[in-house]
Amino acid sequence: MFDVEITGIGSYVPENKVTNDDLAALVDTSDEWIIQRTGIKERRISLGEDTTEMAEQAALRALEDAGVEAKDIDLIIVATVTPTYYFPSTACLLQARLGAGQATSFDISAGCTGFIYGVDIAAQFIKSGVHKTALVIGSEVLSKITDWSDRRTCVLFGDGAGAAVLQRGKAGIIAGFTGADGTGADYLYCHGVPLANQFLPLQDYGPHYTVMNGKEVFKFAVSMVPKNILRVLEGTGYTLDDIKYFVPHQANTRIIEAAAKKLHVDLDRFYINIDKYGNTSSASIPIALDEMAGKGQLLSGDLIIIAGFGAGLTYGAHLIKWTTAGQKK
Repeated sequence: MFDVEITGIGSYVPENKVTNDDLAALVDTSDEWIIQRTGIKERRISLGEDTTEMAEQAALRALEDAGVEAKDIDLIIVATVTPTYYFPSTACLLQARLGAGQATSFDISAGCTGFIYGVDIAAQFIKSGVHKTALVIGSEVLSKITDWSDRRTCVLFGDGAGAAVLQRGKAGIIAGFTGADGTGADYLYCHGVPLANQFLPLQDYGPHYTVMNGKEVFKFAVSMVPKNILRVLEGTGYTLDDIKYFVPHQANTRIIEAAAKKLHVDLDRFYINIDKYGNTSSASIPIALDEMAGKGQLLSGDLIIIAGFGAGLTYGAHLIKWTTAGQKK
């Protein structure tokens, strides 16, 4: 068994900013209403960049941060619910763009928990000796599956991508797990291609937009985030007091505040950037990590916990020791 560490991190968001006031011109909402309920002030919306293009930009930045060349990557995992195509996978498209022809490449769909699922899968491949260097990306163009006439959902989501390089090395990925509760699948979903062929009448499932039962998803998240943080610490010898930062999926500030309260942890130890980007699904955690690293907030030896939840319903967490030193260039 080999130890695994994160050696590079990178992110990319579109330049186009959409403020709450911009959305108030589209639907019956207001800046105050959105901030009070979500904590979001603005989000980035693509004006042309697709999932693969954003994944490439985030990946290149992560590779540069790690000092790794594309030819050294032997595993690419892209977590997304908004792939460029149904097939081939976004990971295969990315492999070609990067020139990483030797890399096993595939997508995973775990909603907003996608990056955590990807890290978990990559870490197992590396620990077992099957692969040495993995690129894990969360990339989403949620704007293309958003109903811009529905004020309950259109105010929540943003576009973006985040990437991490995982390699054999120091003991950086200390503990982690993933899970799912499929009984909650109907709480958050988006229809695919309807079943139709020459032997069946056309079935209309309606628009292919994100549908969410916000109340149920909120209840699930408020319950699971603190549980998962405590669970990932079990058997490690570490306690909440040892953790420098908690980096949760950025879905709603009220969820994060509730988790901090349940754990009796100061809110300032929870990293929050949802006000700038909205909910970017699988990209939210790596975007946050890259932002933290860029500010010099993550130093070698720091212990952090990443925790997520998403469509499925899925969930997971990782206890990570940061092994790179200093502020990113």
